[in-house]
Amino acid sequence: MASKSVKDAANQAAETTKSAIDNPSQTTSDFLHHPWTRAALPFINGGLAGMTATSVIQPVDMVKVRLQLAGEGARTGPRPSALGVTREIIASGKFLDLYTGLSAGLLRQAVYTTARLGFFDTFIKAIGARADAAERKVTFAERAAAGLTAGGVAAMIGNPADLALVRMQSDGLKPREARANYRSVFDALLRIPKHEGIGALWAGALPTVVRAMALNLGQLTFFAEAKQQLKQHTTLTAQNQTFAASAIAGFFASFLSLPFDFIKTRLQKQQKDPSTGKLPYRGLLDCARKVVKEEGWLRFYRGFGTYYVRIAPHAMVTLIVADYLNLITK
Repeated sequence: MASKSVKDAANQAAETTKSAIDNPSQTTSDFLHHPWTRAALPFINGGLAGMTATSVIQPVDMVKVRLQLAGEGARTGPRPSALGVTREIIASGKFLDLYTGLSAGLLRQAVYTTARLGFFDTFIKAIGARADAAERKVTFAERAAAGLTAGGVAAMIGNPADLALVRMQSDGLKPREARANYRSVFDALLRIPKHEGIGALWAGALPTVVRAMALNLGQLTFFAEAKQQLKQHTTLTAQNQTFAASAIAGFFASFLSLPFDFIKTRLQKQQKDPSTGKLPYRGLLDCARKVVKEEGWLRFYRGFGTYYVRIAPHAMVTLIVADYLNLITK
């Protein structure tokens, strides 16, 4: 009986293999429509889209971080430009220095964007199914709730990689003898908790979560809403709808999230003063208060042009690639 079962299993495996060879498209289709595959695809597609966008935008992100950290604690003084910072980075090293922290950026996307796009798509599908059952349309408030929740959850998961990215990008601003010279994102993730404690990996987590919620509200919510409105009220092709909606989403994502991104960068870059053992900022509100007092309100939007050039194209590439991947894996 046992040998017969083994023989049947072997025959079935042989038939399955032969079917896959004879009809590969059907096999691929069956795999893509497996329940587990359907549940995983939004996360896989989101991660691939985010990593693609980061590979393109990383030099702009490097310049953005340097602009935010320039002139810390001073209301007056020289105001560096994006072009000036870029020139300085290249002059002090190599062109590839603009890609410092790329490994951390890719890891962050693999964790953060995988989670936020995956959760958002999952939430929207559940909301859509509920709306269809009630014979109504998904509201903007429901899309906003999905975007805010997905962004907050993903940011908590991805904070260690985000912190490692900021540390690697800001390391070049320190005197040579004080630099950590991280070899890779994994080196940073091992050395930071070793010297500062495991909790250090979640430094700046609150502004990171708030920033992610604001960015997701601007990016994913406005993208879904704009695409729906363009579909209803214009004659644009599907590709043009996606492009226009991603451009709209990129602007709102930049405008809503920059102040929180600014505070997040300051908190993640800070380290204890060797003489006093104290950190420059106690938290989100303390950082915001000190920046306003010492540097002025407008400092929160310093480098908005650079940030927009970093966020908007990143959002557009991410959303367009994710949309395309969702289309071909339908």
